[in-house]
Amino acid sequence: MLSRVADSLYWMGRYIERTDGILRMLKINYASSQDDIQEFSWIPVLRIFTYLNDEEAAKISDDSQAVIRYMLLDKDNPNSVVNIVTMARENARSVQDHITIEVWQCLNELYHAVREERLLKLLQKEDPITILDDLIKKGLLYYGTADITMARGLSYSFISIGKYLERGIQTADILETKFSDRNFNNESADILYWKYLLMSVSGYELYLKTYRGGFEFQNVIGQLILNNDFPRSLTHSVSHMNNYFNRLQQQQGTKGSEELERRMGRLRGDIQYSTTDHIISKGLHVYLGEVKNQLNGIADLLNQKYFAPT
Repeated sequence: MLSRVADSLYWMGRYIERTDGILRMLKINYASSQDDIQEFSWIPVLRIFTYLNDEEAAKISDDSQAVIRYMLLDKDNPNSVVNIVTMARENARSVQDHITIEVWQCLNELYHAVREERLLKLLQKEDPITILDDLIKKGLLYYGTADITMARGLSYSFISIGKYLERGIQTADILETKFSDRNFNNESADILYWKYLLMSVSGYELYLKTYRGGFEFQNVIGQLILNNDFPRSLTHSVSHMNNYFNRLQQQQGTKGSEELERRMGRLRGDIQYSTTDHIISKGLHVYLGEVKNQLNGIADLLNQKYFAPT
């Protein structure tokens, strides 16, 4: 497979995963912003998904409509949903021979949905959650279609590596940002805060089914980092990224990729053999910083070994 093809598939996977993450965060945080019980600010979300500095973010942090417009439709925002979906579609268009017609159609439908001229007017007139829900469902349709129509070959491996790498980075970013201004312990749990945090990563229902004793810092950390049954946990994301890389090596193999294989295996082992006590004693921010550095290092190596022009 040509390096430019692999690069396009990988980034298509990353962009769609990023789109899904942004849409879910917008939906849940908008709902949280409408809850008068707790004080709310958009600054944590803007820190995770935009390149605004603190001063720029503060200007719109109390205006939910302005934040949604900026993160969803602003073409001057390089990380807006409309720009990310456009880049995903461009990548998909250049590799149509390597994806199924059904996947292309789903991505194309999402592209036209976010670029619809009347979307801005609808956001101003209707409940944003209804619009965000519709876009999320279109993204889910893409995921399901890719899952049942794509052959498990090189193309699917590159898409999946991009998807799970992006998901792991997102989960680490969300945890680090959400806890940056708070000093949590088992006695200081804010029920609404935990609820919206877990809902933003689609983990609220699983938490309630897994932990019957209420919200505790250690349990939340355990689910979002260590629970391999939770699809958005760090261990699940890194494990699946590693599995698809190993499959890629079996299918193709790349000379000089031993360092990449070693780094992926080390990260997988570091997370799988961690405990909540170890993470807390080390410091959550220190731990997540190390994980993010390793994920970004893996992304750099993937670019060097697979995507750089020969």
